[in-house]
Amino acid sequence: MLDRACLEAVEEWKHLGIEPDAEAMLLARVDAPGAAGLAEATAMAEAFREAGARWTEHATDEIEAEALFQARRLAYPALERLGPVLTEDVCVPRSAVPAMLARIEEIGRRHGVRIATIAHAGDGNLHPLLITPPGDDDLRRAAQAAFDELLDAAIALGGTVTGEHGVGLLKRDGMRRELGPSVVAVQHAIKQALDPLNLFNPGKAL
Repeated sequence: MLDRACLEAVEEWKHLGIEPDAEAMLLARVDAPGAAGLAEATAMAEAFREAGARWTEHATDEIEAEALFQARRLAYPALERLGPVLTEDVCVPRSAVPAMLARIEEIGRRHGVRIATIAHAGDGNLHPLLITPPGDDDLRRAAQAAFDELLDAAIALGGTVTGEHGVGLLKRDGMRRELGPSVVAVQHAIKQALDPLNLFNPGKAL
C-alpha cells in the first residue's frame, strides 16, 4: 500500500497519471495458479470495489501486473529525490491500519515534517518515511519528536514499535514504553545470566 504522499512524489517525478486526489493505492498479488488464482483475484477486486475503491484493475499477465506495481517500485527513489529519508517501521493490528495512517498524517502535519508511508497492509506493518533536508537542525529535531510520537501512536493502537526492522538504537525508549518495566527487567536478567561480564554487544538494547 502507498499513501497519498508516496503517490504525489511518484507522480511529480514520473507522471504516471495517478489521480491527484487519490488517498492511497492498494496492490495485491495471488499465488494460486490457474482457475483458483483467477477466482481469488476476481474476489479480491470485487472486495476493493465494494470497499469504495475509485479505480480497480485486475492484471491477467505478468507484464500487466508489473506495470501496476510500477508506482511501488518507484516510491523510494521518488522520495529520496526530496531529501534524506529515514525509513522506519511500526506494526498495528490490521483493523487499526486506517487509524494509524491518519495518525501518521496528523503527526507529520503538526510537526511540519513530510512523512510518506509504504505499508504491508496484509499484516499491518507500516513504513513511515521521514524526509529531512540536510543541515536543518530545527527540522531534524521536529522529525525526532514526530518519530517518538509515531511509536507511541502504534503502541496506543495495540501495536508494536517494530514489525521487521528491529529495535536497534533508535527505538530503545519506545521498546521500554511498549514492554513496561517488568518485562524489560526480565530481559535484563536473562542477559545478565548469559553474559555476566557484559561482553556481548554492550550498551545496545540491553
